[in-house]
Amino acid sequence: MIRDYEDAFGHAMYDYLHGKPGHEVVEREDGYVDISAGPALYLSQYKDWPDHYKKTMNRIKGKVLDIGCGAGRISLYLQTRGFDVIGIDLSPNAVKTCKERGLKKVKVMSITQINKKLGKFDSLVMFGNNFGLMGNFNRARWLLRKFRNITNPGARIIAESLDYADTKEPHHLQYQKLNRKRGRMAGQMRLRIRYLNYKTPWFDYLFATHDEMKLIVMGTGWEVEDYIDSADPHYITIFKRV
Repeated sequence: MIRDYEDAFGHAMYDYLHGKPGHEVVEREDGYVDISAGPALYLSQYKDWPDHYKKTMNRIKGKVLDIGCGAGRISLYLQTRGFDVIGIDLSPNAVKTCKERGLKKVKVMSITQINKKLGKFDSLVMFGNNFGLMGNFNRARWLLRKFRNITNPGARIIAESLDYADTKEPHHLQYQKLNRKRGRMAGQMRLRIRYLNYKTPWFDYLFATHDEMKLIVMGTGWEVEDYIDSADPHYITIFKRV
């Protein structure tokens, strides 16, 4: 579990829920900083979701695990539709936000702590670019094998990422070049999140292209079934258990 002073993401969401708007800042290891989309996005309703989210909802079946559930927007929507859904998040304040918003099943847990004690699932969902929680190539493959052990035959993973190659921004291109030079995947970001005086530890966050998704998943017990693209570099990969 992260310490309270490290829970920048969770505090931003919890404050927004209680009428204190603000934005968290994303800081990359090379000094690049950016303002996030903000907590309003994480608490948004279905009618305000982007089209590529809406297009995937009918691909979700059975018992659902929402990995990195944040403020619970996906889990709460699925719960209202009668799904048996469990949300997990590393952030204690995110989990507290979910509970106050009415999510019935949610717990503090990191992606690496996922195990059979949670039960068996038919759908794993990772919206909000949460494929990034895989961290790096080898960890992604390890996690995908773990996920196979907690899923039923025919299960799907529905995971959002960002095609990092779809950019002309010099700062991003330079960072991608640095990553390749260091033997890292070009889209493997080293980040931390800041909000007020809260800041997370540094962590790896993985963006991948369509072709890289196929390489990552090879031999893990999953295959790429489909891509749901958007009008920008964000897209969703649907993996099917084999």
